[in-house]
Amino acid sequence: MSTEIRQAFAHPAERAIATAADGPVDRISLRDHIVEVEIGAFQSERGTTQRICFNIVVEVQPIVGLIDDDVDRILSYDRVTEAIATELAEERVNLLETLAARIAERILLEPQALRTFVRIEKLDRGPGALGVEIVRSRADLGDAATDAEHLRPHPRVVYLSNDALRSEHLGTWIDALQSQTAPLILTVGLPDGPRPKVTHPLAQRRIDLLAIEQNGWVLAARDTRCKVVSTRTELDWAMKNGQVCVWAPSKIVLDAVDGPKSAFSDAVALTTWFAAMMEASELLSIGADVPPSDHVSVRNAPIGETVL
Repeated sequence: MSTEIRQAFAHPAERAIATAADGPVDRISLRDHIVEVEIGAFQSERGTTQRICFNIVVEVQPIVGLIDDDVDRILSYDRVTEAIATELAEERVNLLETLAARIAERILLEPQALRTFVRIEKLDRGPGALGVEIVRSRADLGDAATDAEHLRPHPRVVYLSNDALRSEHLGTWIDALQSQTAPLILTVGLPDGPRPKVTHPLAQRRIDLLAIEQNGWVLAARDTRCKVVSTRTELDWAMKNGQVCVWAPSKIVLDAVDGPKSAFSDAVALTTWFAAMMEASELLSIGADVPPSDHVSVRNAPIGETVL
């Protein structure tokens, strides 16, 4: 028991050695890699950064024959730190467990990687280090990681003005759009009429985003094929399964590392940012003029015209 406890609190390298399968493997490790980042589920953790410590071990297939001092034949340490940096830049996350799983998955995309131990600890949330440790192998992930990384769909994002949202042609438009091969994500703007106004900018941003989401629920009520979704995970699942999505922006916008530069009340600019983030095949706007973008193909369709 004492050995198990010691291994549990030692560097992940000791667990890797203790749980190794038969046959030789090589290991590379990253120790005490500290990054300052905004993370956490509590409101007190928003708008501030904290120190996060990473300890990672990657088991790799031994190289047969001479290495010849060729860096391309080995799994570089840089690939491990890049996996951390990439996932931290992807979006703001609430849970260390989520971050650890994503980093492990990205590392296992490397052809040399067989198994990885990922330990992440918060250093500033108490008198000690608070963290999680996970173990993942290539066998655990199967082909899912490769599919998610390389076969991510490119949706068609369609912005509906309030006039379009009320149009009697709405169902026909959705029929036509859904018949296309690209997954369909619908977005809307602020509803007509007044909404609360406050002097605190962060509070006003949330009010504006929630107002857009209320309008999204109006769309979902008009056509039951439309499902309101708020997370990237939900969007990815919906696109793979042919579901028509209505984007609820609050979570993705507030969690974004490189969020939209426009006011959150500017729903057209917000949709343009979202379409670029999703690597959309097209941004189609019905009933509103969307300016051209350097990051996504934009097309405007007046109400009453064919949208395809």
